[in-house]
Amino acid sequence: MQLVEPRPPRPLPIRITPLIDVVFILLVFFMLTSHLLPTGFLELDSRVPEGDASGGTTRPELQLNASGQLRWQQQEWQLPALIQQLQRQGSDDINLGTAAETPLTDFTRTLSTLESAGISVHWRREPAPEQRREQ
Repeated sequence: MQLVEPRPPRPLPIRITPLIDVVFILLVFFMLTSHLLPTGFLELDSRVPEGDASGGTTRPELQLNASGQLRWQQQEWQLPALIQQLQRQGSDDINLGTAAETPLTDFTRTLSTLESAGISVHWRREPAPEQRREQ
């Protein structure tokens, strides 16, 4: 005969530390085994109009250098004048190349100005000089 009732069993708390350890080990494993693709060429718009696959027309090639200057057809251009010239020629699709050292602010300003003028932009980043030597 028991005079004292036994205490109800308390649920054991779940220890979170081993779970966190397992998550971090999985994170490190996937970080080490994943392969990141090179981003030397990033096409911002992949839509191709019909009939353009034959390569009948070429896109104008613009270059944005590290100082923020636009270069097209072997001469420097101011952005408003360049947009007017492209619109006169009927070019609504261009390739924009940037140097590896081009500031992000200059790139985004140029890209947004061209896009707001109705010009579709495809972007290609030139590799840094030390990356060019390795390839």
